[in-house]
Amino acid sequence: VQLQASGGGLVQPGGSLRLSCAASGNIFSINAMNWYRQAPGKERELVATITSGGSTNYADSVKGRFTISRDNAKNTLYLQMNSLKPEDMAVYYCNAISSDSLGQRYDYWGQGTQVTVSS
Repeated sequence: VQLQASGGGLVQPGGSLRLSCAASGNIFSINAMNWYRQAPGKERELVATITSGGSTNYADSVKGRFTISRDNAKNTLYLQMNSLKPEDMAVYYCNAISSDSLGQRYDYWGQGTQVTVSS
């Protein structure tokens, strides 16, 4: 599985951005997809998850502001980010989780995309 993230940029506080993550390869093996972020000097944190069944989950810090979705026809994962705050500024990474018939888990990562929230 290969992941290509895009959509980051500079936005003012209160603004919106939509991140995209195009998946290719053995996408049928993917069980769930996630967005993570990492701010300077901080650990990488899980922002949002969407399962193959469409269930979603969010970090408390982004609930009500961010929406994770996927377009299966386009093999693309999205993260709609609204009401952005300076504390949302980070490098955002998409992640895919798959498993094989033996239950072995595999993690795949896209390259990061920088989100800068500043006036």
